[in-house]
Amino acid sequence: MPSLPAQFASVTVVTKANVYFDGNVVSHTVLFADDTKKTLGLIRPGSYHFNTGAPERMEIVAGACRVTLDQSTVIRDYAAGTAFDVPGNSGFTIAVSAGLCEYICSFLKT
Repeated sequence: MPSLPAQFASVTVVTKANVYFDGNVVSHTVLFADDTKKTLGLIRPGSYHFNTGAPERMEIVAGACRVTLDQSTVIRDYAAGTAFDVPGNSGFTIAVSAGLCEYICSFLKT
């Protein structure tokens, strides 16, 4: 896997945060000139389920998490520098046991 970006240039950042699960998951939307969209976020300790519309790629920037994709019983561990893909019209459960998990979520075109 290529290294994760340290920054994004020439983007628009939506200042209103996306806040989920009583503030335990918070992200900001980043819009690119080519019409792609990403979110940059933090996940506090706990277990959270998300549904997807479009396919997504979750890249872990810092911390660690455990993920179970919908329609699967397999639990996988992800640390900083790793990533996982989630199919569109699906979902996943992400759990953080300690500290913060920082991520980049890319919304993939179908």
